[in-house]
Amino acid sequence: MTNLSNTQVAEALKAALRVETDGRYFYLMAAGSTVDPKGKEIFERLAREEQSHFEFLEQQYRAIAKTGRLDASLKLGAPSDLTGPSPIFSNAIRSRLAEAHFEMTALSVGVELELSSERHYSVAAAAATDPVARAFFRELAQWEAGHYRALTAQQDDLKEDYWAAGGFAPF
Repeated sequence: MTNLSNTQVAEALKAALRVETDGRYFYLMAAGSTVDPKGKEIFERLAREEQSHFEFLEQQYRAIAKTGRLDASLKLGAPSDLTGPSPIFSNAIRSRLAEAHFEMTALSVGVELELSSERHYSVAAAAATDPVARAFFRELAQWEAGHYRALTAQQDDLKEDYWAAGGFAPF
C-alpha cells in the first residue's frame, strides 16, 4: 500500500469498522456458547473491546468526513490483561477437553480474526503519512496482536491434550 490519502484513510476505517463488527459478534457468540465461566467472561470482554474499537474508529471516520483530518484527542484506553498460562479458559476445561470442540474451534477462528485484524492495521499504519493515522493504526495493531497472543497461548496450552482426549493424535 502506498501513502494513504484522506479518502484512503476513510476507506481503511470503513474496512476496520467491518472487521471490528465481525469480531464483536463472533466473541458474543463464543461467550454465549461456552460453558466455561472464565471463557464466557473473557469472550464478553473481548466483545466489549471490539465494540470500543468500533466506536473509536467510527468517531475517527466522522472526524475525517467532517474536517478532513483525524481527531488526535481520541484515545482507546488500556487493553485487557490477557496474560498467563490459561488466559482465556479456566483450568476446569481440561476435565472436558474431549467434548470442548466449540471452545477449540472458537480459539482457532479467533486466532485468524485477530491475526487478520493486526495485519490490516499494521499495513494501514505503514502506509499512513499522517502521524495521527499512523499512531492509531499502530495502537489498534498492538491491541489485536495482544488478543492474538492470548488466543494462541491458550490454543497451544490445550492443543496436545485436546488431540489426545479426542483421539485425534496419530500416536
